[in-house]
Amino acid sequence: MDAGEPAQSGVAVLDEVAAGAAAQMGAENFPVALRILPSGPRAQLAAVYAFARFVDDVGDRAPGDRLALLDTVESDLLDLLGDGARLAPVAGLRPLVRDRGIPLEPFLDLVEANRLDQRTSAYETFADLLGYCRFSAAPVGRIVLHVAGAASRRNVADSDDVCNALQVLEHCQDVGEDARAGRVYLPAAELRAAGVDPGELRGADTGTALRGVLAVQVARAESLLHSGDALVRRLSGWARFAVAGYVAGGRATAAALRGANYDVLAHHVAPSRAGTVTRALRLVAPW
Repeated sequence: MDAGEPAQSGVAVLDEVAAGAAAQMGAENFPVALRILPSGPRAQLAAVYAFARFVDDVGDRAPGDRLALLDTVESDLLDLLGDGARLAPVAGLRPLVRDRGIPLEPFLDLVEANRLDQRTSAYETFADLLGYCRFSAAPVGRIVLHVAGAASRRNVADSDDVCNALQVLEHCQDVGEDARAGRVYLPAAELRAAGVDPGELRGADTGTALRGVLAVQVARAESLLHSGDALVRRLSGWARFAVAGYVAGGRATAAALRGANYDVLAHHVAPSRAGTVTRALRLVAPW
């Protein structure tokens, strides 16, 4: 076998994953939300989203050695500083990294988050879970701030809180799906203390004890979302509306989870669009 064949095979797999991720984008909510933004940031954030979707699909669905595939994605990212990026979702970031000077670190962090998913199936404490969110969620907010030219230290800190909250809420919504994939994103120590059997996470009924654990996570997420109020006030232009949408979406999701009494196993709990829009308008209203 030629020494170059395994790497080429890996690139071929990644190309297939990239094609699937691009097709899936049409069914996602984020590209729809992008339509309200000016064409410049809309195109830039669409490229960011395409990359994030691609990397998640590599970590969740790609056949073969996913850690090796993620190494290939990382290598391609590093090649953006030269001329060697060949994977389409990575090459799409070239205007951001080379022309706008957005740092590679948050993109590399998204790759690392998916490495963690291959190595870690559960997190012992909420602090441990936030450590994971530091790679899986916070980088997206940081990239948005860089695109907006607003990545000050204070803004980044508040954005990290908002993004971490959104990730925690998503984990609450997807308990069953995650468990069936072999992953648990609720604090293991809290599940044990509440007497929740791990098998319950893959069941059809959300027991009282599990609902209690979920209620705690939702309350923590809402507390983190408070940082979004000040962040929205400091931002201007399209970035203010975009971040207000993220914060509002998080609050609407928390409200939906409460309204469903945290019954996330019987059906998927999602916020209403009207509830999200109403909350976003409140955030951007003049003070």
